[in-house]
Amino acid sequence: MNQPNELAKIKAAIDPILPQHRDLYYDGKWQKPRGGYLDTWNPATGESLDLCAEANAADVDAAVRAAHKAFRDWRRAKPLERAALMKKVAAVLRANAAELAMIDAANCGNPVREMLKDAVVAAIQIEFYAGLVTEAKGETIPMGEGVVNLSVREPYGVVGRIVAYNHPIMFTAGKMGPALAAGNTVIMKPPYQAPLSAYRMMELIDGIMPPGVINIVTAGREGSEALVAHPLVPRISLIGSVPTGRAIMKAGAERLKHVSLELGGKNACIIYPDADLDKATAGAVNGMNFTWCGQSCGSTSRLFLHEAIYDRVLAGMLEAIKGYKPGIPTEMETTMGAIISKAQLEKIMGYIELGKKEGATLVCGGKSPKDPLLSKGFFVEPTVFTGVTQTMRIANEEIFGPVLSVIKWADEEAMFEQVNSVEYGLTAAIFTSSLANAHRAASRVESGYVWVNNVSAHFLGASFGGYKQSGVGREEGADELLTYTQLKNINITL
Repeated sequence: MNQPNELAKIKAAIDPILPQHRDLYYDGKWQKPRGGYLDTWNPATGESLDLCAEANAADVDAAVRAAHKAFRDWRRAKPLERAALMKKVAAVLRANAAELAMIDAANCGNPVREMLKDAVVAAIQIEFYAGLVTEAKGETIPMGEGVVNLSVREPYGVVGRIVAYNHPIMFTAGKMGPALAAGNTVIMKPPYQAPLSAYRMMELIDGIMPPGVINIVTAGREGSEALVAHPLVPRISLIGSVPTGRAIMKAGAERLKHVSLELGGKNACIIYPDADLDKATAGAVNGMNFTWCGQSCGSTSRLFLHEAIYDRVLAGMLEAIKGYKPGIPTEMETTMGAIISKAQLEKIMGYIELGKKEGATLVCGGKSPKDPLLSKGFFVEPTVFTGVTQTMRIANEEIFGPVLSVIKWADEEAMFEQVNSVEYGLTAAIFTSSLANAHRAASRVESGYVWVNNVSAHFLGASFGGYKQSGVGREEGADELLTYTQLKNINITL
């Protein structure tokens, strides 16, 4: 294999579709950043994908003020007029899904075959909330003759939404939906590691919305902190890590901001001995999201296997995992992508070494692939540890990588205690053929989103979110629309 030639082919396939604009987008136009520019990277090749805007506090202030100005008219737009414009945005996303998927694959490292779904999911989310614009309703309260009492729901104003790097276009585009539908304007802060699809989205939808309604600000720490602290941004949401969520909650408290957080997880997959073992085995593998290198907050990275079926399920898993092989994300046949950055790869490898030192048995993966074409990228093989106990750090801390901890259980009560011993509570998966087991386990696990005989699926209209340190608030359901409104009571004496 001629590695330089292969890398040149990869670069030649990507370069023509990358966005031409790399500045900030606010007030309906592209704006030069006062904060300057920083490189963004292809995590599969280690090569630069060129410079992108880095907003500072002054940039954020300018963008927020443009959004605040636009809010005065946007909030007065008739709900169905807002919905019509949102549907136009969704149509553009659908029409350009393949291009946006390829950009994300190059910039965040997830395989393009899977990323093809992301822009479509974003379009579906926008359409869903466009269809709910008339549901931001209040109510009337009987007060007797001569008095009318009613409540109305009004938008907050400028909403800041900070999203994660594992689904750049799906989060940046789709998460605009409820805020816009409720009559807010938005400052979307795409992941600083993978901003390119957000730029391309704005090139494609430029001119659909009134100036200032949708704004894209790419930034690191300074810009993010400025957005959270800005007095004209009363509503903030984050998809990200627990430490970042805590920092945002603390900063938001200074001005009593309304904050919602979708954070990390150390999620459990529980397999009972009466489960359909073929489906359970597939679920244990699929729940780890190896395609995304485990870089998913909902990954079921703790597998609780009953001792009676332990050997059979483990053997089936190890065979199934062979189908996940790290490769170049922009190639359609790739089944497992790259880690987002060198720093994240080093963190994952550190946890793998820690697992060995803690006494767990490495039975699969644990190293970078030998393919010379991947030597400059950030890759790690699917990794499985057995002999794990809940006291080990690899079973308690979110790794955000393709590392699965397998824990054997026999006593159900002790198993529930271990499942619930972590500070997280985002998702859980339960495999059983017993309705009694399903109901009992679903009620006992301390998680906000539970699958029974299924994993990883999201259902639009079903609210997603976590218990404990896995978040505050819920997303993806009809009630998310209402979280972008504030309630006003009006009492009229006739």
